[in-house]
Amino acid sequence: MKKQKVVLSFPPEKVEDPIIYHLIKDYDLMVSILRATIDPGKQGLMVVELSGANSQLSHGINYLESVGVGVEPLTQEIQHLEERCFSCTACVPICPTSALDVDRESWVVSFNPDKCVVCLSCVDVCVYNAVQSYL
Repeated sequence: MKKQKVVLSFPPEKVEDPIIYHLIKDYDLMVSILRATIDPGKQGLMVVELSGANSQLSHGINYLESVGVGVEPLTQEIQHLEERCFSCTACVPICPTSALDVDRESWVVSFNPDKCVVCLSCVDVCVYNAVQSYL
């Protein structure tokens, strides 16, 4: 099974269509919605992780493009610079996916990039610049 994080851009006329349903039902993909901003009748933007067989992923992405949904790979990532981190834990409660967590015994902050949805909340709150975004 292959996983791929992508950014989906929905044009106004497609925002209310059951597109994610079709990815699941017709293409047998698992869809994890990591972040979404949907304005009915205006536009939609979703960061999703698609999981499935290589051929199903390819067919699913072709379907998205054929119905007018923009598909771009998620290229922006978060980097946790341990040498700058003082484990102040300011980033831990702000992280919606627990990608940043603290060990309750050692009080050391750790970062799991697989859980990260690149919401950038941690970047804004870190006064030590120990959390940065890059492309």
